[in-house]
Amino acid sequence: MLLEFRFQNYRSFREEAVLSMEATGLSSLNTCLISWNKNKGRLLPAAAIFGKNAGGKSNVIRAFWLAVQFIRNAQRTQYAGASIPVRPFRLDDYSFKDPTTFTFVFVMSDKEHRWQKYWYSFSATEHEIVQESLYHSPKGQKALVFSREGQTFKFTSKKATRKLIGDVVAKNQLFFSIASTMNDVDCIQAMRWFRSQITFSRDYPDIPQQLLAYAENPDMLRAINRYAKAADLGISDMKFEVNPKKFAETALPDTLPEDVKTALSQFLQALRSNLSDKEAQLLLREVRATSFHPGILKDGTSDLFPLGLDDESDGTRQLMALAPDIEKALLTGGLLLIDEIDTALHPLLVQYILAKFQSKQSNPLGAQLIFTTHDTELLSMELLRKDQLYFVDKDRNSGISELYSISDLGTRTNENVRKSYLLGKYGAIPSLTPEEVE
Repeated sequence: MLLEFRFQNYRSFREEAVLSMEATGLSSLNTCLISWNKNKGRLLPAAAIFGKNAGGKSNVIRAFWLAVQFIRNAQRTQYAGASIPVRPFRLDDYSFKDPTTFTFVFVMSDKEHRWQKYWYSFSATEHEIVQESLYHSPKGQKALVFSREGQTFKFTSKKATRKLIGDVVAKNQLFFSIASTMNDVDCIQAMRWFRSQITFSRDYPDIPQQLLAYAENPDMLRAINRYAKAADLGISDMKFEVNPKKFAETALPDTLPEDVKTALSQFLQALRSNLSDKEAQLLLREVRATSFHPGILKDGTSDLFPLGLDDESDGTRQLMALAPDIEKALLTGGLLLIDEIDTALHPLLVQYILAKFQSKQSNPLGAQLIFTTHDTELLSMELLRKDQLYFVDKDRNSGISELYSISDLGTRTNENVRKSYLLGKYGAIPSLTPEEVE
């Protein structure tokens, strides 16, 4: 579970931004909070980020995504001379020279079901890793696994082995990523969180690919079915068909360009020269999702009529696309990040998703949700606590975005948060001047 995410000098965020998932001392909605260890405090199951268009709220999700993708893949993508994909603040004449920094604080349980806390951080320019460190808490106290300043490494244990790893780490690679592939147990354990516990939402154009990915997982297909019904009261059932088709050279369509046919033929021949005939048979899988809606026959009796995926509304397809990621987080206790959760979704559907994370019944393992939204209905305080509400605002003169929690603003206990936000009390709303209508 995530305790805290920090980042600095990324896109519109020049100064450090902090997103904390640690609950404050509020008394409201305490039943939704996650207890991760005895007397260690409680965590939030969800955090909502509000803000005006182009204010920078999506950059919070982007920062998280960039850091996680780089951590997962730095050992494979960072060949000699490859640039590091950071995006520093560009609206001044000096920040582009400074490193971009990312920090994660999170907890995981080990094989003995003991909680382990981790602190991982790295700073990078386009050309090199400037700083990097990993701490853990094997005995309840913060202890160094490794730290790094440029190409100078420091270790407190397993020094000989880790020094050998450090010798092969290039200046544009993360020690953490390389060590995780070289059997460093402490790094492998921490890397599990980045590799298996973090999911970023997809868009509805990816539904066919998702259906293929989960074609043999009946639980996920049932989840897609269930969410589709929630999105559209007219859907009575869904059917999924996955049809494998052998792909052979003789089956190439005549309409394919000659260069494409030649390339595919050469590919098949290369396979046959290295594999058995059975292994060389390429299979293309086609997926079809059909929804069944109630209708009326000519004689006046009711029946169910099939519709294809393309006939469904954007909202239905959007919720179907989110379904596998939501279920994956809830089933594993993972973290799900969604940018613009209310895109094509009715406010009640957004609340439907949020309620799954806020309820101990549907979220027994402590899954977490972080999302951006424009949906001010969520500010009614019926589903979310004040410490779950974040705002992003951008200074009009400097172009610098700022992330802050409503808990930092000292609001009154009984304050109408939604009304105050719409009146501009917390910032992070568009500055509009109504024009006179004649």
